[in-house]
Amino acid sequence: MKEYVLVPAAEQDNSYDYNPAWEPGPCVSLGVCCCCAALRPRYKRLVDNIFPEDPKDGLVKADMEKLTFYAVSAPEKLDRIGAYLAEKLSRDVIRHRYGYVFIAMEALDQLLMACHSQSIKPFVESFLHMVAKLLESGEPKLQVLGTNSFVKFANIEEDTPSYHRRYDFFVSRFSAMCHSCHDDPEIQNEIRIAGIRGIQGVVRKTVNDELRATIWEPQHMDKIVPSLLYNMQKTEDADSRIGPPSSPTGGDREENPAVLAENCFRELLARATYGNMNNAVKPVFAHLDHHKLWDPNEFAVHCFKIIMYSIQAQYSHHVIQEILGHLDFRKRDSPRVRAGIIQVLLETIAIAAKGSIGPTVLEVFNTLLKHLSLSVDFELGTKSGSSGNVDIRSKECEEKIVQNAIIQTIGFFGSNLPDYQRSEIMLFIMGKVPVFGMTAYSSENGQLGDLGTRRIQIMLLRSLLMVTSGYNAKSIATALSAPFLDPLLSSSLMEDSELRQLVLEVLHNLIDRHDNRAKLRGIRIIPDVSDLKIKRDKISRQDVSFMKKHGQQLYRHIYLGCKEDDNVHKNFELLYTTLALITIELANEEVVTDLIRLAIALQDLAILNEDNLSMFSRCSVMALVAAYLNFLSQMIAVPAFCQHVSKVIETRTVEGPCFLPETIFRDKCSLPKTFDKDDKSLFFLMNKIAESLGGSGYSAERLSVPYVPQVTDEDRLSRRKSVVDTVSIQVDILAGNGTEDKASAPCLLMGKEPGHPFLHLGLSSGRTGCLVNNTEEITFEALKKAIDNTGLEEQEKEKRRLVIEKFQKAPFEEIAAQCESKATLLHDRLAQILELTIRPPPSPSGTLTITAGHTHYQSVPVYEMKFPDLCVY
Repeated sequence: MKEYVLVPAAEQDNSYDYNPAWEPGPCVSLGVCCCCAALRPRYKRLVDNIFPEDPKDGLVKADMEKLTFYAVSAPEKLDRIGAYLAEKLSRDVIRHRYGYVFIAMEALDQLLMACHSQSIKPFVESFLHMVAKLLESGEPKLQVLGTNSFVKFANIEEDTPSYHRRYDFFVSRFSAMCHSCHDDPEIQNEIRIAGIRGIQGVVRKTVNDELRATIWEPQHMDKIVPSLLYNMQKTEDADSRIGPPSSPTGGDREENPAVLAENCFRELLARATYGNMNNAVKPVFAHLDHHKLWDPNEFAVHCFKIIMYSIQAQYSHHVIQEILGHLDFRKRDSPRVRAGIIQVLLETIAIAAKGSIGPTVLEVFNTLLKHLSLSVDFELGTKSGSSGNVDIRSKECEEKIVQNAIIQTIGFFGSNLPDYQRSEIMLFIMGKVPVFGMTAYSSENGQLGDLGTRRIQIMLLRSLLMVTSGYNAKSIATALSAPFLDPLLSSSLMEDSELRQLVLEVLHNLIDRHDNRAKLRGIRIIPDVSDLKIKRDKISRQDVSFMKKHGQQLYRHIYLGCKEDDNVHKNFELLYTTLALITIELANEEVVTDLIRLAIALQDLAILNEDNLSMFSRCSVMALVAAYLNFLSQMIAVPAFCQHVSKVIETRTVEGPCFLPETIFRDKCSLPKTFDKDDKSLFFLMNKIAESLGGSGYSAERLSVPYVPQVTDEDRLSRRKSVVDTVSIQVDILAGNGTEDKASAPCLLMGKEPGHPFLHLGLSSGRTGCLVNNTEEITFEALKKAIDNTGLEEQEKEKRRLVIEKFQKAPFEEIAAQCESKATLLHDRLAQILELTIRPPPSPSGTLTITAGHTHYQSVPVYEMKFPDLCVY
């Protein structure tokens, strides 16, 4: 029989009043269960026995051991044990009986650690359901309790994978705990630490599981990564944890959310694979954008250093691609934001360059050059609409910060590439340099004209200078290949001193293979070159071949560079260094002979002044020649040559100090008003030089031939336009002829003799030779003289004699360069004629047209096409 407890009549009136604190006494429990206890399932009796009467006494260990033994012996009962424990725990949570909640979770943890069988799967579901109940509660202690239990569960390796289990709720809940804003700082810190440890447990559990790909889905990464970054952002000493993953002490790991979040972030990235790398990196950009952490960007740099040190080396290019894509996405933002992203890219590349960068090399440079052009576009657009206020000036300064950051990134990236890739990048950048007269710089806002072109040229050449820094090629032909050398030297013909300086510095980086440039710094008369301890090797066969092929091209640009009237001290210093480096790295007997001829030609250029140079330029050229011949004479160590050079320098010290670099390049130097051409003691004489070098293995005949720079097709690519290109159609046609044709035919039109000793020197520069007097009045008498046949035979004989003499005495390289220039000009003329005369028939698919750098297709309807008569019937 069942026993019933009699309820007093006084309590019937308040029968519906519920007191949650009321607990049944032992007599009630005994009365209800005494006759049914034997009929209850054993697992329920075992579970009930582990709970003491007073929750402060804790778990009953003896009964817990019995329950554990029963669960291990009968694993099929695990699911029922778990369900019953979950039922009791849910009831205790609702009734706020937190003591029994802690006991139930302790029992669940022990059962979970003790049982390892296939039947544990249903028990795990009950366990996770109880953990979720604890996390949903608003009590911090229960949330921490549930997190600790989940972390213990995450460290258990299951025998078989679970195909249906998902952790979406736990990801959301742990992420919310990471952003806790509790009023009590200690409790807030405790909840955040629990949330981070929970995320770490989810990551470990899902990565160890065969279905780990689910955690890398964007909806999960968008919650996990920002939660970790939010706690990392609170750290005060970010720089102290730069580098590979650290191993903080246990106390720091438990007490500091920033340290714990950073280690969890490193662990997450270390487990990322090829397919899910992007999903882990993209939320970083969203967090940095949302919290405006690109300016200043210390935290952004810190984050990406962690990323680069944590991921596998072969996945580094994925991160670089994501940064480049984000830079494109934020291209319209403020300059400081773009500069911050570029700085992050620089730090990322610095780490990736040590390992595998992958296939993103060309993409990096292409994107950076595009943003460099875009920055110049913004800067010039700001200037065009500026009214001189402070905001406009500050924006211009900020754009320059962006440009400097891009150039620094390009240089650092290029300097860490292998030589074969660096050569390709050098050629790629050089191909991006716009040329005056050919294409104007076009931006997204249209063409900005010469100013935009000049700014782009300077920026790109500065980038090229950074890439070539430290480049040490075994053969000079590898560093200065023809596709790279031709456009580089064409840039040296620009009418801008800064551009020419950058071109010469690039040449120095490529020619100087023994780091002698620092020893040659400063144009001066060196008393003893041996004190410089210059390093040099014997010139190789490849370098000899290079100088035979491209030597005249280098000499020509040095000669033309000295003729620019806007040259400053730095230009002449760089020209001197160029000559000295060619002497050290590439000079044999033939090259030394050509360099002496070039130096004497520069001296004649300053003496005759056919180009109307300023007195400063003329004196500077004379000082350049003196400094270089002093260096060259000591390098080849021919006593007679050294004696002649020293004598001229001593004479100049007394009678013409303005012809020496120590005087002319001082800040306050009084320039002479006139130039005494008759005082031979101040000049280096070719006959004496030929005499002194004739017996030392140098060709005296070759030295006696004046240096004449060849007119090539490069002049057409420069801003410099010669009179030959602009006077008339007749003179333009004559430009296709040889040097003698250019010297004789125009001068005949002006009544001048072609035998002028320095006639070729003036015309070949493309400047103002004998054609300067093209404003001469055309009268009947002048035309009569031009038509008169008297004297033409003598002129024709003289012309033939000069041609024969040149082919007999001129170096083969000059003759080959002249023939090559003729062939190039002829090819260009034929291409222009064919382009005008032969046009492809219209196509219904459209014709390709390029306007302002953009391609357009203009389709032609079939009924508007004009067919030949033979095709129509």
